[in-house]
Amino acid sequence: MLAIKLKRIGKKHQPAFRVVVNEKRSKVSGKFLEDLGWVNPISHKLELDEARAKHWLSVGAQPTATVHNLLVKSSVLSAPKLAVKMKAGKKPETEGQSQ
Repeated sequence: MLAIKLKRIGKKHQPAFRVVVNEKRSKVSGKFLEDLGWVNPISHKLELDEARAKHWLSVGAQPTATVHNLLVKSSVLSAPKLAVKMKAGKKPETEGQSQ
């Protein structure tokens, strides 16, 4: 099954991501079928080949939750945004902690 995923590029503490089409169970850092664009979360910039993204969605590629939200933001998909799971190591700070 094909998936549309984010592939991390960039230096330490300066993340940038490529939006790629890949097998769902393959490694993120491995080879991919096609590069659809890039995302820079630091500068909030997004560049995406919308025609190719629509093609891969029509073929049956499933986007991850984050990529789904990016496709909704760039108006490739007309669906509500999905909730993105937080990592287990990240815990939100609670209010009213005593020190």
